[in-house]
Amino acid sequence: MDGGYIGKILRIDLTSRSVAEEGLNPGELRQFIGGSGLGAKILFRETDQNTDPLGPGNVLIYLTGPFVGTPVPTSGRHCIVAKSPLTGIWGEAEAGGKFGVWLKSLGYDGIVVHGASESPVYVYIGEGKTEIRDAGHLWGKDTYEIEGFLEGELGHEIAISCIGIAGENLVKFASIMHEGKHARAAGRCGLGAVMGSKKLKAIVLKRGNLRPQVSHKDELADDLKKVVPRLKEIKKDSTLYGTSRSISPAEALGDLPIKNWQMGEWSEGADKINGRKMAETILVGRFACHQCPVACGRTVKITEGPFAPVDGGGYEYETGAMLGSNCLIDNMEAISRANELCNRYGMDTISAGAAIAWSMEAFEKGILTEKDTHGLPIHWGDTGVLLKLIEWIAKRKGFGDLLAEGSKKAADVIGHNSSSFTIHVKGLELPGHDPRCFNGLGLGYATSNRGACHTNSFAYIYMGRTSDPSLNIPKPFERFGTEGVGKLVAAVQNLMALCDSLNICKFTAFGLQADDLHRWLNWVTGWNIPFEEFLKIGERIYNLKRLYNLKCGIDRKDDTLPERILNLKREGLHAPEGLPDLPKMLDGYYMVRGWDQNGIPRKEKLSKLGLENI
Repeated sequence: MDGGYIGKILRIDLTSRSVAEEGLNPGELRQFIGGSGLGAKILFRETDQNTDPLGPGNVLIYLTGPFVGTPVPTSGRHCIVAKSPLTGIWGEAEAGGKFGVWLKSLGYDGIVVHGASESPVYVYIGEGKTEIRDAGHLWGKDTYEIEGFLEGELGHEIAISCIGIAGENLVKFASIMHEGKHARAAGRCGLGAVMGSKKLKAIVLKRGNLRPQVSHKDELADDLKKVVPRLKEIKKDSTLYGTSRSISPAEALGDLPIKNWQMGEWSEGADKINGRKMAETILVGRFACHQCPVACGRTVKITEGPFAPVDGGGYEYETGAMLGSNCLIDNMEAISRANELCNRYGMDTISAGAAIAWSMEAFEKGILTEKDTHGLPIHWGDTGVLLKLIEWIAKRKGFGDLLAEGSKKAADVIGHNSSSFTIHVKGLELPGHDPRCFNGLGLGYATSNRGACHTNSFAYIYMGRTSDPSLNIPKPFERFGTEGVGKLVAAVQNLMALCDSLNICKFTAFGLQADDLHRWLNWVTGWNIPFEEFLKIGERIYNLKRLYNLKCGIDRKDDTLPERILNLKREGLHAPEGLPDLPKMLDGYYMVRGWDQNGIPRKEKLSKLGLENI
């Protein structure tokens, strides 16, 4: 087998309680690499537009890439793929920690879960066996508690991927959690609900002793001696203050969502909840995912006061933005408690924050009343309401049962023009970066395969801040420009598709360039593919995900942005004056992509990418 791979995936059928091994196809690896690229091939082949995301016909796919288990920095990751119950289209989520590395240590590059169990189960893989075990005693436990229960049964040398009660209750934005209190989340698209629909509480790995080979280990080692110090220096603020360090700078730039994306200024509030403030107050430690020199993970502790107890992973930027500024919550301890509840329940903090902010605005406008909300007055900045709604959503209790469907469905049910302030793309709520701040971000959200997703392209990093000559981006783009933005977004989307297939943390991209990844792939695998072919693989993966969405009914009408983002100019000192000119950017993007004006890849493009048979 080529370097970087073990050579097998594990097929688990929960309906028949059967297990089988399957060899990887070397030709498919050359086309799709691994991770979400290979996941796209499997999902396209095994599900379609008629597949119920919460039915036994959906598949839950865990995959690693060739970097996982090697010395490549920040490669302690894995990808999870399924048809999304929140959006009904392509769904993927990535997570850090050690799970992917330990999966390879047991002799597998991935796991594909089929069918559904009639009663709660967990899958145990270790000691040369795979077993489907009863999980009745774990059902109803939160994701922190499960770690202790299973360590008591199996010992400490285990890695766990699990759901909380949000996944059990089929909350449409339930997440899949890892690392216990460190809370590494495969957060987006509701894949925890897919796991819950299969009555699968957890997958548990007992550490093995296998490691993938590196074909040119000396060359890789020599290169890493130069790259890792550079990466540490570039990311030193992340080491000191975590990703939430960006909350105040984002507010100053006009990038922070405030009051359901209405306001353009909130500096005093941002300063109360940023990563520097966390480091001065409730931070008690830091942690890193496997093979990561940055260690952006936070450990926080609150032992007294109205928001105690908190003891676990500190909130990241997206959580601080969506549960904090977007709801006008400026209390760090309250956000920390809300974050811990979401982690324990197994729930995406981005979608949860978006749904709660939507309900606050609907209540303010009189569209929702206490009759609708089961007696709960929902006001901006109310920390008690924030915590109560998180609990109600996870338990599908009262008004939370509607919010558990996601903000788009909630607005569809409530009506009264509440969809005009529902902030989503293709059903997936926007993360905590404002497209009115960077044109490339707006175009990236509109054309992202899983719905609104900043990590789908990270194009906004190249607008005013960084460059990559190897991608033909010799200098940063102007952030409000439209000329060439389609080319920029497509190029970086292809690169991010490669990152999700190699399985490397995208924060690394801020310190690396595309040709670094290309060089490492050849050294790890022993391949000798040219740089242009490397980029072509990313383009192939992106187009295959698009084809899956086309099969599910997506086209140009869905490549859009929320009404508020397209039309509302925010007021405030830091709010940019412009609005994204999406139609113009979209036309240019489709042309660069080789898609027609309805967003469908042309036959010539598919032939060039080797996708003509699809």
